[in-house]
Amino acid sequence: MSLVDSGSFAWAPTLEQRRAARLRHFLDSLGAADLDAVASIARAEPQRFWASVADDIGISWSRRFDAALDLAGGLPWARFWPGGRLNLTGNAVSRWAARVPQRTAIVWEGDDGSTREWSYAQLEVETARAAAALQALGVTPGDAVGLCLPMIPETAALFLACAQLGAIVVPLFSGYGAGAIVSRLRDCDAKVLCVADGFLRRGHPVHSKPTADEAAAQLPSLQHLLVVRRLGGSASSMQPGRDRWYHELTSEATATPAVRDTDADEPFMIIYTSGTTGRPKGTVHVHGGFPVKATQDMAHCFDVGEADRLLWFTDIGWMMGPWAICGALTLGATLVMYEGVPDHPGPDRLWAVVERHRVSVLGVAPTVVRALMRHGDEPVAAHDLSSLRVLGSSGEPWNTEPWLWFHERVGGGRCPVINYSGGTEVSGGILAGNMLTPLKPCAFAGPVPGMAADVYDENGHSIRGRVGELVVLAAWPGMTRGFWHDRRRYLDTYWSRWPGVWVHGDWVEIDGDGLWYIRGRSDDTIKVAGKRLGPAEVESALVGHPAVAEAAAIGVPDDLKGEALVAFVVLKTGVQDDPDLRRALARRITDDLGKALAPRVVEVVDELPRTRNAKVLRRVVRAVYLAADPGDLSSLENRSAIEAIERVRPG
Repeated sequence: MSLVDSGSFAWAPTLEQRRAARLRHFLDSLGAADLDAVASIARAEPQRFWASVADDIGISWSRRFDAALDLAGGLPWARFWPGGRLNLTGNAVSRWAARVPQRTAIVWEGDDGSTREWSYAQLEVETARAAAALQALGVTPGDAVGLCLPMIPETAALFLACAQLGAIVVPLFSGYGAGAIVSRLRDCDAKVLCVADGFLRRGHPVHSKPTADEAAAQLPSLQHLLVVRRLGGSASSMQPGRDRWYHELTSEATATPAVRDTDADEPFMIIYTSGTTGRPKGTVHVHGGFPVKATQDMAHCFDVGEADRLLWFTDIGWMMGPWAICGALTLGATLVMYEGVPDHPGPDRLWAVVERHRVSVLGVAPTVVRALMRHGDEPVAAHDLSSLRVLGSSGEPWNTEPWLWFHERVGGGRCPVINYSGGTEVSGGILAGNMLTPLKPCAFAGPVPGMAADVYDENGHSIRGRVGELVVLAAWPGMTRGFWHDRRRYLDTYWSRWPGVWVHGDWVEIDGDGLWYIRGRSDDTIKVAGKRLGPAEVESALVGHPAVAEAAAIGVPDDLKGEALVAFVVLKTGVQDDPDLRRALARRITDDLGKALAPRVVEVVDELPRTRNAKVLRRVVRAVYLAADPGDLSSLENRSAIEAIERVRPG
């Protein structure tokens, strides 16, 4: 039986939790009685507010900023910390190696149960060696370096090494196919791609070097592959002159590159995020942006401190991978890195890792919880999870039963489930829970401190009690500095609907208790198990097949993944539909985008609904396929397409 009645609060902080919370101490430093007062200060005195944030989370500056915020270029181009100089590696590695050299910085457990630990002193050495290896390959400040690696310690070292050199790191999902890698690294003219020879998944080797070879052949600007030996790959797989072993280059390193004294507004990372149309968007992040936002959110929402051990089940290619590295290490905590899946070699693997490594802050996507709860309570009950004090979730909306199971069975009813939602373009959260606010199942306490979020109706009016658009009305440090080489697209994506208003693309609702809920995406972006996927990428893969004339991709509800991918194709004249062709089309998607993004089904239809200017109406495809109201059809040119979708609709 549930510990709470439907609609009631599932968790409320104890007096001890409230008093000890980092967020409470931050409120006290501002002289704010509550979170409403914090929001008022952020709105009325942004200079004081953001300077206080930087001080509260302990950001170290080589030169302190002249002002916290500069809006001279307009709200979409806000600059934070003008005059300030800092480097992510200085904050996340060097200062802790000097203060607490023997504190554990990274704990790693592999799919096979092998483990490694690095102290902060060791992390400093390994980061310097990684920087020397990149420097030996000709990487200089401003060069782009692709990072397509599993979550292993070398991934963190190379990520931080890019920052140390002033290079720009480009994180990539370790399961990407060659097409997805090429589209991203071609856009930023990457000089080096860092890969592993492979990794383990469910006890079996996954060889990733051949995919990197295929991608490299299509990237004229790419000069080198830097290969981390994880599976014991042989020299025969290496192309002379282009490919170098990471372990060889790092062992040859003699000089230690200095930590570059970077400007706060100097880029350190481009993360590509898929939208609804066109190529992936390269969100630009700077040293005074993403790391500061990630660290603030981790401190003020998840209450992470130096004594904590944080494990977030993620990949370096999703925002939460860089977020975990930046935030945990900048706060001087221990980052627990996890290779593999949560239920191998047994259904208790994740809980065993939590027990073995005394994880105190655990973050997962709701998809993971839905999968693990199918194994029942026994795998959880078999392990001592008393080290846990905060649970986190991101990537997709919850439904009630899995949320309660996570809260009650994993957290014992004593740990808050801190829901967290924002995005790659945000550097963290717009909405989150915290250690001060009572929570209901699936709810967010509200905006992250400093995020001026609101809910707008279709006319741009603030609303409560019904679903509307999630918007942000003021700048924050982690806001992307535009899209790489695409200023117009950035403005069109977020700032074009209402003047001075960031429209995020989520449907949200605020209930009578002031708690927030995300009700889905207001655009066509698909989220498969929390992985954000643009339909254009799927459609590009499909129309590249000689049998396909047109394609459309949508996300549909899925009990396990939150959303599943369904693809629709119109075949070229004379091409016959058959099961082998559908399987080939599905393989084309997984070959291009990775197995994690495999479609549930490929449907063959006679036509797709479109406007007079030939734009495919994906919202109509999705609504008709799900037997929902398709809404306004005034722009639909070919109503016969609705019948075509109805004919393949699940029964």
